[in-house]
Amino acid sequence: MYVVLLNYTAPIEEIDYALPDHVEWLTKQYEHGYFLASGRRKPRVGGVIITRPMNRGKLDAILASDPFSVKHLAQYEVIEFSPTKTAPELRELNEAVAR
Repeated sequence: MYVVLLNYTAPIEEIDYALPDHVEWLTKQYEHGYFLASGRRKPRVGGVIITRPMNRGKLDAILASDPFSVKHLAQYEVIEFSPTKTAPELRELNEAVAR
């Protein structure tokens, strides 16, 4: 699984203009079952996405299709990790990763 840190590379006005397209893209990724959580960073310098486990090449392709990426509005830092301990609410996720 991955934690993806988005860092805005454009003024916030450009980010806000592209935000509806980005939200639509996020919705599609949730519908496909790829993403587990996402949101804005505080202060508002970017965002965070937590993904399900997948091939890194697949994740890179998904991120390349983000309107923020297509319009060169953000850069992405991808951190891969394997959860070994989770809260009870995430137990099913941890068991899926362990398989």
